[in-house]
Amino acid sequence: MSAGHDHGHTHSHNHAAGSNRVRLALAFTLTAAMVVIQFVGSILTGSLALLTDTAHALTDASGLLVALIAASLMLRPADARRTWGFARIEVIAALGQATILLAVGLYTAIEGVRRLFNPPEVPAGELLLFGVLGLIANVAAIAILAGNRGSNLNMRAAFLEVLNDALGSLGVIVAAIVIATTGFERADALAGLFIAALIVPRAFTILKEAFSVLMETAPDGVDLDEVRRHLGDLDGVEAVHDLHASTIGTGLPVVTAHLVVPEQAFTDGRVTALLVEAHDCLREHFPVCFEHATIQIETDAFSVSEPDALHA
Repeated sequence: MSAGHDHGHTHSHNHAAGSNRVRLALAFTLTAAMVVIQFVGSILTGSLALLTDTAHALTDASGLLVALIAASLMLRPADARRTWGFARIEVIAALGQATILLAVGLYTAIEGVRRLFNPPEVPAGELLLFGVLGLIANVAAIAILAGNRGSNLNMRAAFLEVLNDALGSLGVIVAAIVIATTGFERADALAGLFIAALIVPRAFTILKEAFSVLMETAPDGVDLDEVRRHLGDLDGVEAVHDLHASTIGTGLPVVTAHLVVPEQAFTDGRVTALLVEAHDCLREHFPVCFEHATIQIETDAFSVSEPDALHA
């Protein structure tokens, strides 16, 4: 006997995704406009820092576009083929954004080191102007995305990209001021390296989180041994096996478990009460609330017929 648990959160999930889509569309428009402006500026000034910030902004715009598409797909309901709908698309989108960020960061690091040995002349006035314009656009995008940045991994990745780009614009501004006041041309390359240092660690963090979801590891804060103990302590449960927990997408942790009970439990009405207790336990006793749980109740005679390789 098995049971699933679904409280019908489709409406709330769709509302959040709809809000995310509006915010992402506004942020994308701002960032795309700045890509054009900064690209022109990088040609006029020859600045590595500004070119890097342009590449970063282009990555942001691409990432925001992917995130916008992902947010739109997440509005699609589940069907017989895609039983979770497009809930995991936000993880795939974040993975793509992080990969692009990592490539840009590594390129910037290599080019920055090269320019330290052969720094080109960079016009400080123009560099400062484009740095300020980039910062204004980034701050506006940050304000737009800040309210929903924690709603899912996709939104978090988008927010971090824009935040990093804002810090990159600050690096461009500082480099321009240093060049204007001291004539130290290597400040431009150092600013580029600073931007790379911002990009790479965060890219790895997002990659790690995305891979964790795709590899279906247990949600953060969940100790499966503790879950097993709690379920095993329920009245009538003789053993717990095939216990698995993972995350479909942000806010969608799932868990499955097989509970072994005596034959008599199927005749004295204990099974129904046990299912209720198991679901309550999984919702209330752990750092992650498992609203979506599948519990199979079986006897020892049935459970021993399953391959040992499946037992967790």
